[in-house]
Amino acid sequence: MTSQALATFTLHDGGGLPLVLLHGFPLDHRMWAACAAHLPPGTRAIGVDLPGAGHSDLDGYQPSIEHAADWVYRTMVAAGEGNAVVVGHSMGGYVALALAERHPGFVAGLGLVNTKSTADTDEARAKRLRIAAAAESSQTVDAVLGMPADLVGATTTERRRHLFPVLDSWIRAQSPAGVAWAQRAMASRPDRTAVLERFAAPVAVVVGTEDTITPLAEAEHMVQAAGAPSAHSGGDAALTLVPGVGHMSALEDPQAVAAALGLLHMQVVAHH
Repeated sequence: MTSQALATFTLHDGGGLPLVLLHGFPLDHRMWAACAAHLPPGTRAIGVDLPGAGHSDLDGYQPSIEHAADWVYRTMVAAGEGNAVVVGHSMGGYVALALAERHPGFVAGLGLVNTKSTADTDEARAKRLRIAAAAESSQTVDAVLGMPADLVGATTTERRRHLFPVLDSWIRAQSPAGVAWAQRAMASRPDRTAVLERFAAPVAVVVGTEDTITPLAEAEHMVQAAGAPSAHSGGDAALTLVPGVGHMSALEDPQAVAAALGLLHMQVVAHH
């Protein structure tokens, strides 16, 4: 079975090595638009809709982060991209780490935004499978409509209320089948901390100080893994804490996240 290409979108015009932006759950490439608009001039950014999200279809394969990573890779290569700085938010971070593991020659740098390298706890895995079953049986996305309250930080809840209807509309636009596929894919993913320990190129880790889904401890764990020089890794990792934002830092404070990604891109290009 051959998959067609995933849907891709130019989010910032430029030339040379692109940033490939992978979204979180239950969203699509649109979550990156505001952040991409603040990237340094000339920095090319491509948004990808992951399998079953946004404008990307499912292809009948069993849900897995590995399949999503392979599909992103095939889509980029088919578009003529030999390598990229791969940036993932939350679920997109899981896909980015799988890309670095499975297609290391493609990943020239890693941006890990509000994500983690560890696997789910048994409790989190069971919750994902319940949500997948609910989305499938009801043929609605009702099971995830309450997520915006958890996705943003307390400061956003108080001062950036305009983001709630935006997130709500994006979530309502997703398909029940895509929601179920993504939850099952995330539930089955392994711990990929060792991927960071072996990764030899620059890594940028970004976390919101009010992120309760993938909190600071998870970010520090990734920086420690990527930043410890070893026989396989140069130990090149930077941590950016974004104050006053939660799990959606790229939407809550797009300028701060764009600045961190711009620095990562500059660092990769300088060493490339």
